Amino acid sequence: MLRLIAALTLALGLAACANGQRDLENPATALGDFQLGFVEVVAPNLVKGPLSRDASAEEWTTAMEAALAERFTRQSGGKYYHLGVSVEGYVLAQPGVPVVLSPKSALIFRVTVWDDAAQAKLNAEPEQITVMESFSAETVAGSGLTQSRDEQMRNLTTNGALQVERWLRRQMRDEGWFGGLPEPAAAKDKAAKTVPE
Repeated sequence: MLRLIAALTLALGLAACANGQRDLENPATALGDFQLGFVEVVAPNLVKGPLSRDASAEEWTTAMEAALAERFTRQSGGKYYHLGVSVEGYVLAQPGVPVVLSPKSALIFRVTVWDDAAQAKLNAEPEQITVMESFSAETVAGSGLTQSRDEQMRNLTTNGALQVERWLRRQMRDEGWFGGLPEPAAAKDKAAKTVPE
């Protein structure tokens, strides 16, 4: 029972942290030399989860492309990078499911980043990302009761785009993507600058 409560608390906490629509209200923070080239979204093996509303592969690819473009066209770095996304699975909570189950909407997709100048992938293996609907007064009992299918898709895809940005920022910090220095090198450089000459 305690494990179940802990898992539910963690899931709600993660959902609360990832409100992509609210985050878009803030000014964009530079992502190194990143400038969005093109976004390619596919869904060849899309799986609909249990107790889910229907949504076609075309609807998901259109919604995901729009969310990624909305987030990343705010970046104005000096080099083009392309995003390749494969939407893998989803659950769109539906009305009529007992409230005690508190159904939540979720989306799973994979991301690959291409460096246009190098004509090469930055990540050899696609990064898999799972997102939940944003936690709010509307969704506490499950978004199927309070949101249309289109609102749920918008919620999930904007949250997904935010999670892509967070992952890219970690890669910039840890792997030096987009002109960033990997953290150990950056730390050494900072330490060297603080040593008196």
